[in-house]
Amino acid sequence: DRIIKVNGRLVRDYLDFRFQTAGETELLLEIRKKNGDDWEVEIERREDEDFGLTFESIVPRQCANACIFCFCNGNPADARPSLFIKDEDIRLSFLYGNYTTLTSLTDDEFDRIVEQRLSPQYVSVHATDLDVRAYLLGIDRTRADISDKLKRLLDAGIEVHAQVVLCPKINDGDVLLKTIDDLAAEYPRITSVAIVPLGLTRYNLDSRLEPVTPEFCRDVIDLLKPVQKKLNERLGTNFALLGDEIYLKAGRSIPSRSHYGNYPQIEDGIGMVRAFNSDFAKMQKRLERNLSQLNKRRGTIFTGTLFAPVLSTFIDKLNKKIGTNLLVSPVANNYFGGDVSVAGLVTGRDLKAATDQIKGEFVVIPRQMLKSDESIMLDGMTLADVEKEFGLPVHAFNLEELGSFLMSHN
Repeated sequence: DRIIKVNGRLVRDYLDFRFQTAGETELLLEIRKKNGDDWEVEIERREDEDFGLTFESIVPRQCANACIFCFCNGNPADARPSLFIKDEDIRLSFLYGNYTTLTSLTDDEFDRIVEQRLSPQYVSVHATDLDVRAYLLGIDRTRADISDKLKRLLDAGIEVHAQVVLCPKINDGDVLLKTIDDLAAEYPRITSVAIVPLGLTRYNLDSRLEPVTPEFCRDVIDLLKPVQKKLNERLGTNFALLGDEIYLKAGRSIPSRSHYGNYPQIEDGIGMVRAFNSDFAKMQKRLERNLSQLNKRRGTIFTGTLFAPVLSTFIDKLNKKIGTNLLVSPVANNYFGGDVSVAGLVTGRDLKAATDQIKGEFVVIPRQMLKSDESIMLDGMTLADVEKEFGLPVHAFNLEELGSFLMSHN
């Protein structure tokens, strides 16, 4: 069934419905039933009362760019069809923090952002040098220029978080410094800029792209450290924040908690490791208060090769401190290959290939390895498929869930 109108106003999607019903206690819904019949339903409710309705997922608007670094180009041919969808949707930017380039932003979409206060918006800038931006996005210079669109959003009071996908010898060095300087000039309307490294799989064959090396990461950290210091002195924030992957690849320490402020772009991998440190300490204290309930069965925690050394350090200390019996084992990403090493991109086939690394009676994987609303991995294997391959229970946990599991006797 489809909701067509709320109090006489057209509804295009869930966001429209939420906007049209906000604060309303008396509603007239015009509904088109699956069989084609039209109904009108009058509803009276408390302002905080849930409708009890389940909505279909928003079908993403497609991207019209040809970014040379687009991750979709790095997928194997047999990847899930949804992984080839190049979304460019301001609704998903508001709801989930998906990035858009604004190159195709229409007046209607702009009006909707402002009317419905779809703030913040996450914008892939990549470079404020127009020639470089056009080159990266694979479009002409005119389309690449979003300065007017960005100004309209900022003038309308829409908060913006920016992103730079850092590609060696293209938008690094002086180009990166200019980008940071231009964006920082709009602080606090532009709240932050996330600088994340290019990721190449073995299917990325574009000769214009060079891999991100540990040496490159160290150079970027050294380049930005004095810039961040000056920004902090001037703005009270580091503003330009590097992805955790850059520090880990460089072999450098993750910055302190204060470096990240209120973690404005943690979902883009900015400060995740630092936040993990804090959350792990809380979990350990919780376990120490419940030692009598501790689950001391032996088990294996699988994660990506990038984070495995960090996690191993924490788990080893936990084992020694309170007597848990866990082993951290890194899983090589052969499905994507290249320099892909993060836990969230590990697939079922990668886990299957690591079967001989299992020690103990159960396996734990990070919940990020699964689709957010379904127990399926990037290669189409399900959690049940992996369990069948291992012949052992496999648990997909976040840190809080792991703590609860370790306090159970079962």
